[in-house]
Amino acid sequence: MSEPTPRVPSRQRKRKPVRPKVLLDRLGALYPAPKCELNYTTCLDLLVATILSAQCTDERVNIVTQALFRKYRRPEDYLSVPEAELEADIHSTGFFRNKAKNIRGACRRILDEFDGEVPGTMEELITLPGVARKTANVVLGNWFGRNEGIAVDTHVTRLSGLLGLSIETDPVKIERDLMQAFPRKRWTEISHLLILHGRRVCVARRPKCAACVLNDVCPSAAGSETAGGATAKQPGKLV
Repeated sequence: MSEPTPRVPSRQRKRKPVRPKVLLDRLGALYPAPKCELNYTTCLDLLVATILSAQCTDERVNIVTQALFRKYRRPEDYLSVPEAELEADIHSTGFFRNKAKNIRGACRRILDEFDGEVPGTMEELITLPGVARKTANVVLGNWFGRNEGIAVDTHVTRLSGLLGLSIETDPVKIERDLMQAFPRKRWTEISHLLILHGRRVCVARRPKCAACVLNDVCPSAAGSETAGGATAKQPGKLV
């Protein structure tokens, strides 16, 4: 999920943001059944896949977990092999040593504190190694069906700035702004919609502004790609 995050220029902060209802209506029509694009069959699978997705694409994670989830089915399985073996199994997702340590640490705590089951509250989930609010929100929203917050990854961060939904760069503060803007029952959905749109249309280095359903209301669309085929420009400096 790694990609550049733009700073929001001061001129953009003065422009009117996209209205939440318009965004939900238009992106909802474009992506009528948005869902998490990580592959999983159990709650533990989803937790592990989300940990692996840090600084890695979902496509790569899904390739790795095809074999991983056949080999490791329970928390005990991740603890029964040497850490170096798990590191080798997840190597291509990047940061594999830290991810392996966190996965094993999370599994140990799940066994010791939660009777072998992934916990189902924000307060409990964030006590697991490698789990902060984003990962907890993914698990809560997609497995437990609980809208406790909004998962803010790099796509959500970037589009929140471009659409004028938040001028913040800290994910926790962006989440706060989005939670205030959108109805609670749509919190999991809005994360999926922004991620899908960021991957397919409002891509980081070459946004397809002329094809965007939000083109006429996006505060960052002015001076971007036009129907005549001009090159799209990303507002702000990418860092």
